[in-house]
Amino acid sequence: MSSQAAKLKKLLKTTIRDMARNKEQFTQSPGKDFTRNRKLDFASVISVLLSMSGGSTASSLMDYFKFDPATASTSAFVQQRAKLKPDAMEYLFRRFAQESPAKKTFHGYRLLAVDGSDLQIFADPNDEESYYPGTNGQHPYSLLHLNALYDLENQIYTDALIQKSRLLNEHKALTEMIDRSAVEFAILLADRGYEGYNNMAHLQEKGWKYLIRIKNGSRCMFSGFDLPKADEFDLSVALSLTRRQTKDVKALCSADPNHYRWIPSTMTFDFLPSGNRKHDPLAFYKISFRIVRFRLSADSFETIVTNLPADAFPPIELKRLYARRWGIETSFRQLKYTLGLIHFHAKKVEHIYQEIFAKLTMYNFSELITSPVVIQKRCAKYSYSVNFSAAVHICRNFFLGNVSPPMLEALLSRLILPVRPGRSNARKLVQRPPFSFLYRVA
Repeated sequence: MSSQAAKLKKLLKTTIRDMARNKEQFTQSPGKDFTRNRKLDFASVISVLLSMSGGSTASSLMDYFKFDPATASTSAFVQQRAKLKPDAMEYLFRRFAQESPAKKTFHGYRLLAVDGSDLQIFADPNDEESYYPGTNGQHPYSLLHLNALYDLENQIYTDALIQKSRLLNEHKALTEMIDRSAVEFAILLADRGYEGYNNMAHLQEKGWKYLIRIKNGSRCMFSGFDLPKADEFDLSVALSLTRRQTKDVKALCSADPNHYRWIPSTMTFDFLPSGNRKHDPLAFYKISFRIVRFRLSADSFETIVTNLPADAFPPIELKRLYARRWGIETSFRQLKYTLGLIHFHAKKVEHIYQEIFAKLTMYNFSELITSPVVIQKRCAKYSYSVNFSAAVHICRNFFLGNVSPPMLEALLSRLILPVRPGRSNARKLVQRPPFSFLYRVA
């Protein structure tokens, strides 16, 4: 395990050094920024951003410089980080995720979950794309939305895309992350809100499998199909989609809704012509999937669409597989409250972007180090896992050089928690404002 941790640290440090050698690609003023000899050079600024905790910027700088009286000032750091392009930390995150030794698969597939989470930041009235004035006595605020792909087997983020709240489009974010992914074989798990023929078509073109929960109602994918009357069913569908609305097409869609579907021009679909002129040839896009409805409890059911084969993935297996999607929800909680994604050290949106991708990178670094740790307890009632909250603090100091690999393994093996399966708690939907710079933990 210690050798694995050393390799991960070397990979992250090597990536930072490679970026430093080509810093012109990542600076606002190439040939000018980071050319003078300063305490906070390019690599140091990147490393400080990665190692930031929930405390103040000054405390993070003291940790990085090991409490040297000549530690760089907060003002100097703010000036230096402003020289980075907004996508510098995003590049580091993606490259580290791609090159990290994430080898675990599920039946030969990378098991990916997609979801999004809101991040409340300091209110900026000049940014109309993220600003909300507040109502009923509520303070004004600005909001960003983090879209992410999460590898459930390896417990790391593979991709992420940030949108300002008023420009939020989770479907667009998903198709962009699908199209640019280097993963060849994957199963995507998605909750309600991601249902849509365009998303399914992008997944089909990519060659990925998917399992998407869909809504029940009159205005959703579920409506319009000729479905079995049973409470539970598994129906295979082969649809031909078209944008043309001729009399023949209307007759086909009405007579055989399980095989023909009309896509209105107002609906995004990237694989059919957007126009609908009379002289255009009749074009169809074919897509095949299953609609599966299974029981959750005595009086509740869930409906999903999937292109997984029925022989290898019967409804009972799909139910178990979809339950694993909750892993991305748990990761968001750890990202926000363990790594401190709610404790931003900046007010400018471009600087907040730096911190978001820095936290995603450190999350991956900590998970890849922590997950191989084997906990063995004889005659124990529960199995045990590493306390991730403590592990993040240890891994951060390991990155800074304050903890050696042997010490790292010994500490992680001692800081453990029992795994109690079957526990569940109601989700608490409480908005938490950004923490003021004056009220930070030490």
